[in-house]
Amino acid sequence: MKHSTIKLSAYSQRKYTIIAFATWIIIWQISSSIINEPIFLPSPILVFSSLLELCTTQKFYQSIIFSFCNISFGCIMGILCGIFLAVIACKNAVVKYMLMPLMYTVKSIPVVSFIILILLWVSSSYLSIVISFLIVIPIIYTNVLIGIISTDKKLIEMAKLFNVNKLNVIKYIYALEVYPFFKSAVSVALGLSFKAGIAAELIGLPKNSIGENLYNAKIYLETANLFAWSIIIILLCIIFEKVFLFIIEKVFIYHIR
Repeated sequence: MKHSTIKLSAYSQRKYTIIAFATWIIIWQISSSIINEPIFLPSPILVFSSLLELCTTQKFYQSIIFSFCNISFGCIMGILCGIFLAVIACKNAVVKYMLMPLMYTVKSIPVVSFIILILLWVSSSYLSIVISFLIVIPIIYTNVLIGIISTDKKLIEMAKLFNVNKLNVIKYIYALEVYPFFKSAVSVALGLSFKAGIAAELIGLPKNSIGENLYNAKIYLETANLFAWSIIIILLCIIFEKVFLFIIEKVFIYHIR
């Protein structure tokens, strides 16, 4: 059975993306008009108006900077720690089996349980850092470890046969084999870390955070503001993911030269 895939040009991809967004906004507008209750489903125009109003306040930018910096820092530390642990686990079987139950525990326990537990140990101001860190580690660790284990053993043997130094083995064999696993793991981890980080803020309510603003919007039934902050979260997540993936791709290309 033959499988075919449709390959679109960059122009076509942009065109269909715009059409898709426009279609969903129209559906949103129609649904809002039918319900006719802004408290349940505000219109796109009302949400956009709320977003513009938020942009005029100082707290808006303070909240974005606070949440973005905390979650980004926790995410980056989780990525570095995940890579380090994967390399150690690959070299030492004892470490690998010691880490196995820990990684399964972190992946299995609901995020809310972790948030409540960690809130007992750390200040709410640092909660999103710890949560995003914990969410990222098992994803990066597992994928990088699989990538290292999946490295073609024949290439390693060939490198030994020709006395290739360890640095070049890492650079031209392991890095090339692990990179696809690492890139896909990062793409997944960044999105999850932002969702978990905001959820942590929503429970911990640190001052001048996106989570606090979401909570206030819910308490005061400001549904338009709730939608506006949700849009901000989506945009922050997309921007961070695109920029971070762009950076690691450039670093990778420079590294293997």
